[in-house]
Amino acid sequence: MTTMDATNDLASMIDLVNPGTLYRSAIEEVAESIGPVIAESEQYRKARVFERLLIPDRVIRFRVEWVNDEGGVEVNTGWRVEHTNVLGPYKGGLRFHPSVTEDTLQFLAYEQCFKNALTGQPIGGGKGGSDFDPKGKSDNEVMRFCQSFMRELYRHIGPSVDVPAGDIGVGGREIGFLYGQYMKITKQRDGVLTGKPVGLGGLLGRTEATGYGCVTFAEAMMKHRGDKIAGSRVAISGAGNVALYAAELALQKEAKVVSVSDSGGSLVCENGFNGDQIKELIRFKEVERGRLKDWSGDGCVFHSEDKPWKHAEYDVALPCATQHEIEESDAKVIADRGCLYVAEGANMPCTHGARSVFHDRGVTFGPGKAANAGGVATSCFEMSQNAGHETWTKDRTLEKLHGVMLDIHEQCVEHAPKENGIVNYGAGADRAGFVKLADAIVAMGV
Repeated sequence: MTTMDATNDLASMIDLVNPGTLYRSAIEEVAESIGPVIAESEQYRKARVFERLLIPDRVIRFRVEWVNDEGGVEVNTGWRVEHTNVLGPYKGGLRFHPSVTEDTLQFLAYEQCFKNALTGQPIGGGKGGSDFDPKGKSDNEVMRFCQSFMRELYRHIGPSVDVPAGDIGVGGREIGFLYGQYMKITKQRDGVLTGKPVGLGGLLGRTEATGYGCVTFAEAMMKHRGDKIAGSRVAISGAGNVALYAAELALQKEAKVVSVSDSGGSLVCENGFNGDQIKELIRFKEVERGRLKDWSGDGCVFHSEDKPWKHAEYDVALPCATQHEIEESDAKVIADRGCLYVAEGANMPCTHGARSVFHDRGVTFGPGKAANAGGVATSCFEMSQNAGHETWTKDRTLEKLHGVMLDIHEQCVEHAPKENGIVNYGAGADRAGFVKLADAIVAMGV
């Protein structure tokens, strides 16, 4: 069987499943990468591994009713997509955002399966959330929503079954409310949620992990190509904990961070943010829940309703906001700026067209499956901490995270095709994750 035949067969399978737009983009990208792997393995073809991975184990959909501060009843939809548990209990975040749909979560759950496989931890893939918008809601409204959400979700999760975490719109506050309700209902205090406040069994270092992991992966790509992060200029999108802690570690590594952004626009500092400014931004966004347009700092300019990519010069781009934020036109701007490295801090922030531009222009591209994996890796550390009734130090967490990210980099290099001396990390991550999942599926039988 040729690679072309395998790729065509995979495309036909995708059409039979008829996925939504986002989900289709994820599986088409994987299909393109793993065609040669399928072509070389009669075992994988016979077991129909790719086709079996297309369909989630189950999609749970439920109504969430809650009462606002005026006494009115609000209704939202909640979901949990449990995609595959062949490597361990389902693991993946909960997202609370008005843009959330079943298609969004199926796409994220599928990506999560490959990402979790790359970490080397015993975890499967899943994702969940709701179209509820926590912005503008009081703490009591968020609490009442979370309690109602958990009254349905609790029956589907467990420390050896499905272990949700946070994602966009779900931070320590929301996880605390969710976990509190879970304990009241089940009378169990176990590691069924990760990203918990430290006082509830959370892990020191978990908040920083995704952003730190992204920078660690970017630095590994740069070293592999003979460059170094110290002295480089780094543009970042997003202003959540991933973006801001990526900025923090980049500064510690003596890089110059020139941008962050939120849904209102981009904050650009041509001469680079200093450490005090990043600390202030972390407090401003995470504690005050402020908007960048209302923050001011020396040397910083806010560009309303605009992405950061065209407003600065930079060597490294770290998109840390949301999926598909970088389209083909944005990728051309990034390449034109002289950027040599892109590492995805968010879940697939670059469209397939954007990835093609980076490939064609010689930009080394680190996919979210690899560069974004630090968060879920440390979530697994939190599960271990809870199961062992231990308290890990922050240094222990971050040291182990560093090792995991370097191992993921090596897996990508090992499995990636090399063209003109540039590693295709996207294909490498897809292939490395797929082989782990496929081998487990074959071993388990039908």
